[in-house]
Amino acid sequence: MNMGEKTALILGSSGLIGNELVQILIEQNNYKKIHLLLRRPIAISDSRCEVHIVDFDQLEKYPELFKVTDVFCCLGTTIKKAKSKEAFRKVDYVYPIEAAKLAVQGGAEKFLIVTAMGANSESFFFYNQVKGEVERSLKSLNIPSLNIFRPSLLLGERNEFRLGEKMAEKASRFLNNLMVGPLRSYRAIQAKSVAKAMSAIAASNKNGINIFQSNEIQRIADKH
Repeated sequence: MNMGEKTALILGSSGLIGNELVQILIEQNNYKKIHLLLRRPIAISDSRCEVHIVDFDQLEKYPELFKVTDVFCCLGTTIKKAKSKEAFRKVDYVYPIEAAKLAVQGGAEKFLIVTAMGANSESFFFYNQVKGEVERSLKSLNIPSLNIFRPSLLLGERNEFRLGEKMAEKASRFLNNLMVGPLRSYRAIQAKSVAKAMSAIAASNKNGINIFQSNEIQRIADKH
């Protein structure tokens, strides 16, 4: 498909990675239309971007929006912000799976999603368990090109203040220099690097199921 004919849909475009991804896709000019699914309006001036205010609990009401070339899922929250495990699971599992099903029905070629390092459905940690479950369920769908990105600690300017992550971010600037060899994959990574890697893979010819660990994400970002 000619790059100028491609269309994209982004879930989570107001978040840390999603916001960076929107800017990168605009700059690259590979898509004639970029649909942004959001709970509330945001200010964006590029004419190729179309904001859709939707009820994520009823995504099945918007099948037409998923008739795109590539679907990017950057949804994610924390249990603290979600207030409960059930609410967390809804954002990090239910919404992505529903979006993926609609993407398949709509004929999307690629589905690209951010999970997390340590994603494992058998994990004792609820966060990693849910991330692993969403990966497992996505693999069972008939997605032509499923691309899973597992970043380590994300760095970048968030809309909300998170004390724990701010402290970890400061520590990571020192620790990253010590993480070499097998430990390299545990280095903290900039949200912009994850977004760059996602856009690069979207522009590639990769098919099937592809999983990118944090160090691989960084390597791809550095090349683009």
